[in-house]
Amino acid sequence: MKKKWALLLTSLLIVFSVVGQEKELVMEQAKTLAQQQGKRIVLVFQGSDWCAPCIKLEKEILDTEEFRVLAEKQFVIVKADFPRSKKHQLPEERQKQNAALAEKYNQGGYFPYVVVLNADGKALGALGYKKSSPKDYYNQLNSFK
Repeated sequence: MKKKWALLLTSLLIVFSVVGQEKELVMEQAKTLAQQQGKRIVLVFQGSDWCAPCIKLEKEILDTEEFRVLAEKQFVIVKADFPRSKKHQLPEERQKQNAALAEKYNQGGYFPYVVVLNADGKALGALGYKKSSPKDYYNQLNSFK
């Protein structure tokens, strides 16, 4: 019983610290949540203010209610954004974190690039933007095990 309370408290602290600091999860937080919840990580490399396929992926798939409902059961989502406009620039620390993620998981510099990872951060498979329904895209991501 004490273990369950400790796990719950740890999860809540992580969630509240994420909400308090920024909208998006960083990788170490995502790994912790994925391990605790038995989920995989979906790492999305995007250029939110310049990459047309990235914007389509976000709007047509990732931001839909259908995808979110399906994804929350299996995945912890992490976005590594690389905006170009000065008004959309991320804090320097986040820029460094995203660059480190790209160096490890997206050496080709593809955008958008969606990598499915296990809870330890091992890449299981990847997709780009593909015109499909949110459910079909989810099923493709979910097929990487």
